[in-house]
Amino acid sequence: MTSINCVTLEVADPTAVKAFYTEALGLDSQVRLKASEPPSTGFRGYTLSLTVSQPGNADLLIQAALDAGGTAVKPASKSLWGYGGVVQAPDGAIWKVATSKKKDKVPATREFDDMVLLLGCEDVSASKQFYVDQGLTVGKSFGSKYVEFDTGSSPIKLALYKRRSLAKDAGVPEEGTGSHRIVIGGDAGPFTDPDGFVWETPSP
Repeated sequence: MTSINCVTLEVADPTAVKAFYTEALGLDSQVRLKASEPPSTGFRGYTLSLTVSQPGNADLLIQAALDAGGTAVKPASKSLWGYGGVVQAPDGAIWKVATSKKKDKVPATREFDDMVLLLGCEDVSASKQFYVDQGLTVGKSFGSKYVEFDTGSSPIKLALYKRRSLAKDAGVPEEGTGSHRIVIGGDAGPFTDPDGFVWETPSP
């Protein structure tokens, strides 16, 4: 089964943003930072999400992210599907912290259950077929709108979403050009998908 071990974010100054990921969000091996500044404007075509078990956990993680230099894009709030908010990291990456629950049942912590990489696609069906051809297995699929792959016990889950819908969900304009500024480290690579997302075999 295909696994995603990590994502590498291309940032201007890894040292300046390391604390945001390791201390505020509690991410260590899942996110790597590379000193690089390829041309990029606007929405980079993806979001990263942390799913948590209750609203209190979301609040603590979001506040920690803001304290570490993040910027609020969508303040945490209740919705039909649950509770969550969106923060932009100091390097420009978009992070969503969310839960399907609407009430806390235990004392809040900064623990999260899953990390999910959502790729914005121009044609979800075509990208889905591309990934199936690379050996990935579809876990859930909602027509041409959303696809979630079965990555087993992988540290990072993978899903595809219509680019326009993903930007709307994140609360940012969909326009953007240049590099995605992210490299996906997984055993399905190396390749570049139809939307320009690069996969590489991660180094130890």
